[in-house]
Amino acid sequence: MTLRIGVCGAAGRMGKTILTLCAETAGVEVTMAIEHDASPAVGQDAGELAGVGSLGVRVGDDIAALSSPVDVVIDFSLAAGVVANIQKCAASNINMVIGTTGLAPADYKQLEAAADRIAIVFAPNMSVGANLCLKLLEMTAVEIGADSDIDIVETHHRNKKDVPSGTALSMGKVVAATLGHDLSECAVYDCHGGGARKPDSIGFQAIRSGDTVCEHTVMFAPEGERIEISHKVSSRKTFANGALRAAKWLADKDRGLFSMRDVLSLR
Repeated sequence: MTLRIGVCGAAGRMGKTILTLCAETAGVEVTMAIEHDASPAVGQDAGELAGVGSLGVRVGDDIAALSSPVDVVIDFSLAAGVVANIQKCAASNINMVIGTTGLAPADYKQLEAAADRIAIVFAPNMSVGANLCLKLLEMTAVEIGADSDIDIVETHHRNKKDVPSGTALSMGKVVAATLGHDLSECAVYDCHGGGARKPDSIGFQAIRSGDTVCEHTVMFAPEGERIEISHKVSSRKTFANGALRAAKWLADKDRGLFSMRDVLSLR
């Protein structure tokens, strides 16, 4: 059975990568591509936009206005457009995979409300490796977290808008929750001129430089040693592979809000 995919943010770097991967994958067909209404990509063939030849799918600007059947929408568009996409997919009973970061607290409420009607996989990082790291962080925090200074260092390309990254925050939340803390109370984002380190704090450092795709390192430093758990991405296809894996996993789901840890059975 062919899985029919819609791509939101089709003209972006991730959108084009997903379009390319879908074109290369048996049993998958792109039936919808969406961009914002001011995008010059609207009206273009989605495949030609991605450089894979014609797919016979024109880029549109409104999910609700398109009639092509879609099983799952994969959305890596900007945060400002995601809520509208969620509402339209919920109204049309289309499942979603969302990899957009930088969502506001109110946006998460929209996610939860929509998950009463459709199935959604939401993950700030769709990479299989990054989600395996979350499990490793949980295990490490159990064993040595209470005795360690903990810092998270992340590097992304110069154009990334959200700081810290969604993945860095997810890592911090996993470590904090494992230790019985609330990340909002123990996170330290600005470490200059503050004197000695606060007990139980989790430090964040963000670097925005060059064309780096994605790098994260979490450091646990008890007395006498330091453990580093790192994940580095050199190709956006890593995220596209994870998103398509999540879309396939959703094929038999009716409703609910899930993460990549659910997709990978890492709970």
